[in-house]
Amino acid sequence: FIECAVDWLIEELDDIDKRDGDRFIVKDIEKERVRAIAPYWENNSLKDKGLAAFPDKARTFYDIGIIKSEGNITAGDAHLAVNYKKLIELGLIDFKRRAKEEMEKLDLTDFRQLKKLYFYKGVLIALDAVIAFSHRYADLAEKKAGGEKDQLRREELLEIARICRKVPECPADTLHEALQSIWLLQVVLQIESSGHSLSYGRLDQYLIDIYRRDLQAGRIDEEGAQILFENLWVKSLTINKIRSYAQSRYNAGSPMYQNVTIGGQTPDGKDGVNELSWIILRSVSSARLTQPNLTVRYHKRISSEFMQECIEVIRKGFGMPAFNSDEVIIPSLMELGVKKEDAYDYSAIGCVEVAVPGKWGLRVAGMSFINLPRTLLAAMNDGIDLASGVRICEGHGHFTEMESFEQLMDAWDAVLREVTRQSVIVDMCADMVLEQEIPDILCSALVDDCIGRGLNLKEGGAVYDYISGLQVGIANLADSLAAVKYCVYENNLLTREQLWNALCSNYKGAEGELVRQTVINSAPKYGNDVDYVDKLAVEAYDSYIDEIEKYRNTRYGRGPIGGKYFPGTSTVAANVPLGLGTPATPDGRKAWEPLAEGCSPSHGVDTHGPTAVFKTLSKLRQDKITGGVLLNQKVTPEILDRSGNRKKLEMLIRTYFDELKGFHVQYNVVSRETLLEAQKHPEKYNDLIVRVAGYSAFFNVLSRITQDDIIARTEQQL
Repeated sequence: FIECAVDWLIEELDDIDKRDGDRFIVKDIEKERVRAIAPYWENNSLKDKGLAAFPDKARTFYDIGIIKSEGNITAGDAHLAVNYKKLIELGLIDFKRRAKEEMEKLDLTDFRQLKKLYFYKGVLIALDAVIAFSHRYADLAEKKAGGEKDQLRREELLEIARICRKVPECPADTLHEALQSIWLLQVVLQIESSGHSLSYGRLDQYLIDIYRRDLQAGRIDEEGAQILFENLWVKSLTINKIRSYAQSRYNAGSPMYQNVTIGGQTPDGKDGVNELSWIILRSVSSARLTQPNLTVRYHKRISSEFMQECIEVIRKGFGMPAFNSDEVIIPSLMELGVKKEDAYDYSAIGCVEVAVPGKWGLRVAGMSFINLPRTLLAAMNDGIDLASGVRICEGHGHFTEMESFEQLMDAWDAVLREVTRQSVIVDMCADMVLEQEIPDILCSALVDDCIGRGLNLKEGGAVYDYISGLQVGIANLADSLAAVKYCVYENNLLTREQLWNALCSNYKGAEGELVRQTVINSAPKYGNDVDYVDKLAVEAYDSYIDEIEKYRNTRYGRGPIGGKYFPGTSTVAANVPLGLGTPATPDGRKAWEPLAEGCSPSHGVDTHGPTAVFKTLSKLRQDKITGGVLLNQKVTPEILDRSGNRKKLEMLIRTYFDELKGFHVQYNVVSRETLLEAQKHPEKYNDLIVRVAGYSAFFNVLSRITQDDIIARTEQQL
């Protein structure tokens, strides 16, 4: 997708196979083709236009790295689920019918309606292209069948041809036809704009009727259905794209964030676990791949049998399934104005984000990551970024002159609000350019109610449109605030000058190390159910919630319900590269080391067990963090080998969701020793999969620094 970004591609083309992670082999003939067309796109790509749109201050914040947003301006980011239910029930012919009907209603003397004419024409062209694409597969299958001597294989090819001739143009009548229809769209939609996080939605809910009809007619059995899903997962893994080296550090492991959601509740509040929920769960377990992500929607009435089956899959050690909780997410969505029946139909998108499939607009996840620890360092430095020397805002004085902790909090609040404001400006500029350059016509046709409104997703065609603001280093911020308050202002263990000098020297020398050990060993740490530090985390994050909720996105007032921002903590792997740009912090973290990911505690400091971690996170206003509350937990395989511990884990998850109102949790089941051995002998661990953030990846494709970050995570006991 050279039209999205050309500069990095030319610079890195000969070295993509030499990276320390996310390596790709590019054939010489492909390199020649890229170089031949590159001159046209120089200063003319999506990234070039996006950067040119940034106002001076926002561009400065982007350049120095206190805000990072490259993902927004190098791809037509999807982060949604289209209406696959309507696709399999009605086929593309019905989408075409609606587009033609709406086009006939237009008054072309009205400029606004005249503009819609070209949207509808684009929709018809795109839908016809998908149908032609499917028919080409049918032609190829028929051609292969003609020369096939094996009768069984010949019948398979003829069946493929029949299905591809029928779907996605027409409604699907069998599970095989439905999955083929979905798969073809899944491919083409990601071709359309180099998007990712295009999720499948609630497969078990919208496919259950067609599966039951197949069963009743004797066309399929449970084993046959599982095989079809396993094939879909294998095909899903074949979707990939090459990112720049800089962007690959944020998306370590080449994830495409395709998410499948199972379980949850039906619109009338009943348990949604059905036969396909079990089949999909077992098919993901059998395939054991990194794509797609599998999310189970938890609710109070979900059976212990299904939870135990989920834990059996988790035991396999590839980071799935993750759990999202209906108990907090459904009320949160309804509070935003989402209709009850739609809130009950939400699905996981990308990592831990949530949206209503087929009705939610562009990018439920924002991509402008705010570096929270650097905002604190700037507040301590009179409003000047410590890493770059750039002034962020008018300061409240230098830390060494601040007589009270309250002064520091006031200073930090001012920095946070300015950085948040600039992150929204960056986000809006990216969306403005995306709207102009990548209209996503096909994707828009499959989301309600773009055809009815005559608007694409980026113009406000969807029913709902909220996106999240994202931040990195919540735990580092909380622990740093606690260290300053406890060690400096309340207990006089350190002077302001001692701490500041230690930070500026990166805790160098004997005196610096003494300061570092003091803040590490004396101050309470986030993740241990200690109100002293947890309340600071809540106070700080509440400031962010209050600020981000003030802002509107580019679709506000143009049709959708919402058009606003909400907070989210889905950091992907951004904690590693953002840490590389962050000086030493008051929590004892040294300069350029990774930050904490998601809402998870910093590595090794959560010493009071998983219940304490859950209690800490429960103090955050998770009902307001609708963009996702990412929590990674790690246990060793030996712990889950014991059946009593598997039951204990189920009860722990139930307590977190039912009583503590948690949003999300996911598990890495792998030992430190295995990961260290895999670093030494990667050739023996080609199939080793780990949970990186809200996604899984093959351990061997990760860079060394990302591998080390995963190894350093706390191993919890049950």
